[in-house]
Amino acid sequence: MSTLTAPLRTTVVGSYPQPDWLVDRDLLGARLPPRVRAREIWRVPETWLEAAQDDATLIAIRDMERAGIDIISDGEIRRESYSNRFATALAGIDLDRPGTALDRTGHPNPVPRIAGPIRRRHPVLVRDVEFLRANTDRPIKITVPGPFTMSQQAQNDYYPDLGAAALDFAAAVNDELRDLLAAGADVVQIDEPYLQARSEAARDYALPAIARALEGIGGVTALHTCFGYAHVVHARPEGYPFLEELDGVPAQQIAIESMQQHVDLRALESLPHKTVILGVLNLDDAAAVETPEQVAAQIRAALQHITPARLMLAPDCGMKYLPRPTAFAKLQALVAGTKLVRRELGIAD
Repeated sequence: MSTLTAPLRTTVVGSYPQPDWLVDRDLLGARLPPRVRAREIWRVPETWLEAAQDDATLIAIRDMERAGIDIISDGEIRRESYSNRFATALAGIDLDRPGTALDRTGHPNPVPRIAGPIRRRHPVLVRDVEFLRANTDRPIKITVPGPFTMSQQAQNDYYPDLGAAALDFAAAVNDELRDLLAAGADVVQIDEPYLQARSEAARDYALPAIARALEGIGGVTALHTCFGYAHVVHARPEGYPFLEELDGVPAQQIAIESMQQHVDLRALESLPHKTVILGVLNLDDAAAVETPEQVAAQIRAALQHITPARLMLAPDCGMKYLPRPTAFAKLQALVAGTKLVRRELGIAD
């Protein structure tokens, strides 16, 4: 059985801590995740930056392999945030005159300003996939910001409404996903955290945009939705306000969190046609590391509401803001706790 389809496999949401020699982590942690470019966070001059990012990506790859993660990412090491590297590479975005929009904490934040038709100029993340594929024999995933979230993180000065902008963002994502799969990605994931932060707007136009982004995409597709980085977002609603709707999207996998917000695991029953990537690591404490038994207990609780064949395990969200030793130890606990449950159920590693 393929690792991609075997029950109770481990994966990551996407990001992993960037080394202190690569980025100014104090500066990174002191601000909200940037929506426009934030070149000031990089410690390495532009001439050597790509080579330095390659070296740091190798560290992330090896950490995930050493921890035993089944389906790994590149750690999103080359990104200043999960969304800005892709969004700011698109035609139609005015990089010289950014706009302003409220972030999910309710504060104004510099954002991409839509000044013309949104189009993908060229592949953005293909080299990332090629580098990852060349440096591991494990199944790999790559992530792209979703069209609804990008529309919410932009100032619209061109389209009649954000719904129209989201559809053109979606077309750009669709083009990118096709190239990422062709470059060797086993799983392509779109990140849509704003489905929860802006659930009313999501009901208006998110689903057509997500469907357009995933239209005709082969391979394994995933959609990640959450309540935001624990480092940034502390006020969280009770339960997922926009989850049942995702059972009808074209993605085969839906990634959600369960620990930081203490999600009622009955929510898993609202996704009967999906494989669920369940977050079982709390990232809200920069020092605390779960024990394997704590991870296993959350998995056992989840299995009251979903079959092992449809359950995968991951951190709650991206691990970008954690210290690397904490992140690595948490991944080790994730793998060890998952193996405890696999053995109890007679599932081969």
